[in-house]
Amino acid sequence: MRIATWNVNSITARLPRLLAWLEGSGTDVLCIQETKCTAGQFPADELRELGYESAVHADGRWNGVALVSRVGLSGVVTGLPGGPEYEGVQEPRAISADCGPVRLWSVYVPNGREVAHDHYAYKLRWLQALKTAVAQDAAAERPFAVLGDFNIAPADEDVWDIAAFEGSTHVTAAERSALEALRSAGLSDVVPRPLKYDHPFTYWDYRQLSFPKNRGMRIDLVYGNGPFAEAVKDSYVDREERKGKGASDHAPVVVDLDV
Repeated sequence: MRIATWNVNSITARLPRLLAWLEGSGTDVLCIQETKCTAGQFPADELRELGYESAVHADGRWNGVALVSRVGLSGVVTGLPGGPEYEGVQEPRAISADCGPVRLWSVYVPNGREVAHDHYAYKLRWLQALKTAVAQDAAAERPFAVLGDFNIAPADEDVWDIAAFEGSTHVTAAERSALEALRSAGLSDVVPRPLKYDHPFTYWDYRQLSFPKNRGMRIDLVYGNGPFAEAVKDSYVDREERKGKGASDHAPVVVDLDV
């Protein structure tokens, strides 16, 4: 079973590439972030033609998450139970479902913007709520994973130059502690470092030739419980999908399971 996560940075802009990638990659379940569309604008019909069911949680702004599956899709929960609001709104940043033999969450963790910004405090509250919300699934005997854009680099090696991030979000001790707390619920990072590259980044800014210079970050993560981690047979970052015209600034992260 092949599972992937991908921040597409607008599913409308990325649709031709998304459909071609699904058709060519053999992916059974894809966790999508940053759909940037309403639920009604989500391309469920186009995905259905390829054999995928869809579950989407989106409101048309810059957030939005989805799950697409060709191995079943049931028990859908939209939103983060007990999650905090930002400016009076609980943003569409989480969706979960049973996909065949596994249960998956697709999450788009708040960016945080700046350390002194209200959005940073919101990010930390959101991560605490995520830990609480996934605890029961993480402790279950069935394979379970949280996949998505966490907007946090777990270690200094997960950014191209840690000195360039001094005083910035994504690398602060508080954010990394929140990730550690999430793992303490019974989850582990199932995509090992260094994979097939010395720096297996998943995100490269569009500006300043960041991708050709490999000035990236590893912020798209797959955290699985024990049964999920034991079933992992391979994993990789599909850097090829970051290349060329019309690419997202994130690459898909793919995990193969023996279930």
